[in-house]
Amino acid sequence: MNIEIVEKDDRQRLIEIWEASVRATHDFLAEEDLQELKPLILEQYFDAVDLRCARSGDGEILGFCGVHDGNIEMLFISPDARGKGVGAMLADHAIKEQGATKVDVNEQNEQALGFYQHIGFSVTGYSPVDGQGKPYPLLHMAL
Repeated sequence: MNIEIVEKDDRQRLIEIWEASVRATHDFLAEEDLQELKPLILEQYFDAVDLRCARSGDGEILGFCGVHDGNIEMLFISPDARGKGVGAMLADHAIKEQGATKVDVNEQNEQALGFYQHIGFSVTGYSPVDGQGKPYPLLHMAL
């Protein structure tokens, strides 16, 4: 498995991974919120972060991570690649190579909270709404 810079041609696969991952881990999100986010991620958010992907030996993208200004802004793993070290490898790269020291996690996403705590992050703050002002509280975490 290799960590690589994401090319524009990869973005359709990334949004497929994002949607599958969100459906598997963000059961608290309303369908309308998911559909509202999807074009924003594809058309705006990908351009706002330094994107890296994990590729298998045969070139398949297994997951991706986006970092901006020291924050892990997105980390999504294909559901069939979860539990195989892909997220840990991407997070380690984000921390060591991209300078990430912070992350915001949806309070309802217990799997993500546990993952980030396991790799050394601690909760440092709380917001009652997410970045879009929706009622999905965020936990602010830092190394």
